[in-house]
Amino acid sequence: MKSDIRNKNIVLGVCGGIAAYKSVEILRLLKKHDARVKVIMTANARWFVGPLTFEALSEQPVYTDLFEKSSGDASIRHIDWAREADAVVVAPATANIIGKFANGIADDALSTFLLAVTSPVMFCPSMNTNMYLSKSVQKNLKTLKADGFIIMEPGAGELACGTSGPGRLPEPEDIVDRIIALLSVKDLKGKRILVTAGPTREPIDPVRFISNPSTGKMGYAVAKAAEYRGAEVMLIAGPTHLPDPINVKVVHVVTAVEMAQAVFTNSKHSDIIIKTAAVSDYRPKEQAKTKIKKEKDEIALFLEKNLDILKELGKRKKNEILVGFAAETQDLKNYAQKKLTEKNLDIIVGNLVGQPIGGFGTDTNEVTFFYKDGTFESLAEMRKDAVAHILLDRILERITVS
Repeated sequence: MKSDIRNKNIVLGVCGGIAAYKSVEILRLLKKHDARVKVIMTANARWFVGPLTFEALSEQPVYTDLFEKSSGDASIRHIDWAREADAVVVAPATANIIGKFANGIADDALSTFLLAVTSPVMFCPSMNTNMYLSKSVQKNLKTLKADGFIIMEPGAGELACGTSGPGRLPEPEDIVDRIIALLSVKDLKGKRILVTAGPTREPIDPVRFISNPSTGKMGYAVAKAAEYRGAEVMLIAGPTHLPDPINVKVVHVVTAVEMAQAVFTNSKHSDIIIKTAAVSDYRPKEQAKTKIKKEKDEIALFLEKNLDILKELGKRKKNEILVGFAAETQDLKNYAQKKLTEKNLDIIVGNLVGQPIGGFGTDTNEVTFFYKDGTFESLAEMRKDAVAHILLDRILERITVS
């Protein structure tokens, strides 16, 4: 996979700040992705979290003292770890370590290690708001950015010290997300990709609507994978509970009409369009202005057809790659191939819904890719993020050939 940190050597630097407890979760998430993680702690960090916690989770010795002799020749450990590292993340990064590294000071295990590193380094500042906004810290951060190091902007809000403003350590999930992006192959750099995701809702009255069980997970996985790989990504999303992907422009819509308007407005300059959204085929012909009361045993609901957004995109298609999704309950091959032809698609991704291994709401999917030339490719059950990357691989193959 082009965005995969399995077996990557990642060094986590932990400094002495109240947010050091979040570093434990960063380590856990990195291990969940099967990365090999080693931890270096400053002396002050040990006042907040004990080294044994990191040692137990990482299954590696924790480096805390430049001259400790507990495990071989520790005096050159910082050189060995620097040479082996695929990436380094310092979280929390205090004003102290930022100032040291920006000015080439090496007086402990972490600062000495950092000067020897040649792999990408990401700093995640975390400190009191006034400290963060001070001229000296901002100057040091500007120096690090100019030198090519990655600075992940802190969150804002009420901090443990009582101040309110920027300075909060980003959430561990977001930090790991940026590490994955940092180590991803940028084979989609320069490409503009439009992705749609989630369901639409067609209102019956102010409190009821017609919809479907789509959660948007597949579309969000595609958008994230494309961003990891360097693309400029726009995501048009129906109602979901998923957080917006980092570094992706997101347009939120509710109805099929709103989605159509957003798609046609933003698709004109796209190189690749991937329509994963489960758009409602029909909408109520009339919407009640007030809540329909439970007064009758039966009511009739008249529906009218929504515009087929994907088919309209196929009619307007020029040189862009157009990909659709087909969720079926039976006869997948025939229905998918029919849609592929009728809607002028390059690829359609088909799957059978109503199964426990894939479809709406699951983290995995079992899909078949149907191609314009009449061939198809069935994939085994896998995570939706893996499906997303394989789909992008197949798109790239077609761009290269053409």
